[in-house]
Amino acid sequence: MNILIKDVVALLPDGTTSKTNISIAKDRIVSIGDISDSFHAEKVIDGNNHFAIPGFVNAHTHASMTLLRSYADDMKLMDWLQQMIWPIEAKMRSNDIYWGAMLAAVEMIRSGTTTFADMYGPDMEKVAEVVVDSGLRGVLSQGLIGVAQDGEKKLDKNVELYKNFHGAANDRIHVMFGPHAVYTCPPDYLRKVAEKAQILGAEVHIHMSETIGEVESCLKEYGKRPFAHVASTGLFENGTLAAHCVHLDDEDISIIKKYKIRVAHNPGSNMKLASGVAPVPYLLEEGICVALGTDGASSNNNLDMLDEVQLSALLHKVHTLDPLSIPALTAVKMGTEYGANALSLNNVGQLRVGNKADIVLFSMSGAEWTPCHNPVSLLAYSAKSSSVDTVMVDGKILMEDREIKTLDEERILYEAHQVAKRLTS
Repeated sequence: MNILIKDVVALLPDGTTSKTNISIAKDRIVSIGDISDSFHAEKVIDGNNHFAIPGFVNAHTHASMTLLRSYADDMKLMDWLQQMIWPIEAKMRSNDIYWGAMLAAVEMIRSGTTTFADMYGPDMEKVAEVVVDSGLRGVLSQGLIGVAQDGEKKLDKNVELYKNFHGAANDRIHVMFGPHAVYTCPPDYLRKVAEKAQILGAEVHIHMSETIGEVESCLKEYGKRPFAHVASTGLFENGTLAAHCVHLDDEDISIIKKYKIRVAHNPGSNMKLASGVAPVPYLLEEGICVALGTDGASSNNNLDMLDEVQLSALLHKVHTLDPLSIPALTAVKMGTEYGANALSLNNVGQLRVGNKADIVLFSMSGAEWTPCHNPVSLLAYSAKSSSVDTVMVDGKILMEDREIKTLDEERILYEAHQVAKRLTS
């Protein structure tokens, strides 16, 4: 379908904003500005009093963890994982993964996320089904725990996931390999993951240096910090998305730069679990790609990327005592453009001619948008995701006038509630 978004204030790739027109043909942006005489729109969206941005990219989450929202809060990370989360996750089956991911899709669409990087399991093919049905864009990886009895089986499942779904749904689905972390994946297992990924040409999504305890345990067991240890297994040779990266030293940062590792910063989760504050301003100064993620809804407790944009803009100012630390535009780019770069998606993340039409329109009619001296600053400091009005992926409208078009929201909320009740009873 050819769509024209008319008279909208748009965030342009150079960081400026302009009232303009956006023409979309099929899944691509074909013009920004004057409307070509040869362009015939089948649908016109009135963009007056709306702000158009590239869709948010959630660079690290565990979608089906929505089922555990509020189940286990105010705990230390390892206690939270070992005593509460892992025992419940061991009970999850295919249907549970599906409805948890469907619930995540509803939440993400409503809050303006168009792309998400998901690491979970079992049955990640069910999450792929959710991507297909919802219209979202997903970068999926099978969560791999090498110390588990089914570690080898899960690795084979990740291979199957890649072969069956990488590039599927008009290239809306990409697949990575998902070794969970240093403390759950012994070095021999990481080498196997590296080998499988290399054969397929797949990239890797892994948790790195989230807590002080993780770093200390790695030093004690392997005599190296996590980044040096994982580098010795060859895992980073494949292209890597590293979640968290809170506790880093100069050697870690040099390894990140050497292997062009992209960082998924999760400020909300890191604050709630008291993991610490990642050195994001320094990473950005060093030319490292830093994206934003929500982590799972059990450790955040939502999938609202606008929250992460706002937290990243505020947290690093107070942490460094520098009000210039993460400006509004940088925070927004971390949630959009840098997120796309982190996931190796080179045709999303910017409103640019030729890019995929992954676009979010915010209504600027609310009090929090008034007066509008600078829409980017308003987005980073005062807007709420409830002002997300329209969401589009690949030129297809997923939500319009706050009504989700691709999913049965009422049924999803019901089914997710039933599944969560059964899992936790």
